[in-house]
Amino acid sequence: PEIARLGRTLRRWQAAFLAYFTTGRSSNGGTEAVNGIIELHRRLARGFRNRDNYRLRMLLAAGGLTP
Repeated sequence: PEIARLGRTLRRWQAAFLAYFTTGRSSNGGTEAVNGIIELHRRLARGFRNRDNYRLRMLLAAGGLTP
C-alpha cells in the first residue's frame, strides 16, 4: 500500500518535479522564509495599531529591507 501511495504522489506531483529541473532548479524557499519571519513577528507584535508602523516592523524583521 505504501508503494502504491508513493506512485500516486509522484504522478500527482510529476509536473512540479519536472518544472524544478527545467527552470534551473529554482524554488520559492526564499519567499517562504520571509513569510515565516513575517508570521513570527506578526504573532509577537500583538496588535500594532498603526499599519505603517506594522509594515516597517515587518520589513525590518525580514532582513533590513527598506520601504
